[in-house]
Amino acid sequence: MPTEVDPKDMQRVYDACETPHKFGRILTPPEGCVYDCPSVFRYRGRWYMMFVSTANYVGYETHLAVSDDLLQWTELDKILPFAPDGWDRWQADGGLALQDPIFGGSCELQTFQDHYWLSYLGGALQGYETDPLSIGLAHTQHPDQAQPWHRLENNPVLAPSDPDARPFEKRTLYKSNILRDDTRATGHEFVMFYNGKQEGPGTERIGMAVSDDMRRWKRFGDAPVIDNGPKGISGDPQITRMTIDGRPIWVMHYFGHAWKPKAFDTFAASYDLLHWTKWDGPHLVEPTEEYDSTFAHKPWVIQWEGVVYHFYCAVNKKERTVALATSRPMK
Repeated sequence: MPTEVDPKDMQRVYDACETPHKFGRILTPPEGCVYDCPSVFRYRGRWYMMFVSTANYVGYETHLAVSDDLLQWTELDKILPFAPDGWDRWQADGGLALQDPIFGGSCELQTFQDHYWLSYLGGALQGYETDPLSIGLAHTQHPDQAQPWHRLENNPVLAPSDPDARPFEKRTLYKSNILRDDTRATGHEFVMFYNGKQEGPGTERIGMAVSDDMRRWKRFGDAPVIDNGPKGISGDPQITRMTIDGRPIWVMHYFGHAWKPKAFDTFAASYDLLHWTKWDGPHLVEPTEEYDSTFAHKPWVIQWEGVVYHFYCAVNKKERTVALATSRPMK
């Protein structure tokens, strides 16, 4: 199997994911707050979104919203509030784990040991993602209920201070996405992709970790799988799986910043989940509107009933909101 994805397959992935129609903001925070990092799943016939919020950049907490059509959303309540103390006292930025990875599939969450899971970046200091940040896990049996999820006792599961931390992740760890890999490409059942920041310059690269029990994790490989150079920021990976001409292709949606202007969403693809080919063509989402004039980034991409929905964080000089772009007009 080749390690580089054929350019024709890369183009097919882009064509399948293209979302040129911006629907607009779908969650707008009250004054003094910002919203960030959407991730969307289906449960018992309804749609739910995890997103994070902070008031005056004190620190992130994770919230839940609900929808019946993916367009109109109602905010519920917190599922990862501030902790009373400890390593994640002031930061708890959660995202989905173990979602059905098939692009155009059920969009539902898979369970492990009869629980639903999320991973989150956590930190003990106030501010906007103040270093150092580590990765923890939480679980619940009721992902549709706006109540706190149970955090693992052995959190954090990965930290920049770990003895096996690689050079690109020794300063802080950011957003992660966990999938169940039935092919066992790594030799393990669970695979985590996440972005880490090195000491010194604020470069961010995406690496891998693996687990067989969702509680104990170890780094996989000696180097990042996505690296956009010494000035690049590559982050918030989301993994899906497509089938093109009968061959499965893994797709990693992620955002880019600094090696090209502003912040935007792009992707990489892989035949084996281990070797990744970066797309260098047009961005999937980029700043074009007043509400996303600074950043259009941090993707969560699903396909439902033939329509691609690309949720992202939209930033201008005054606000940070959750917005949506689609593959066909929805207005």
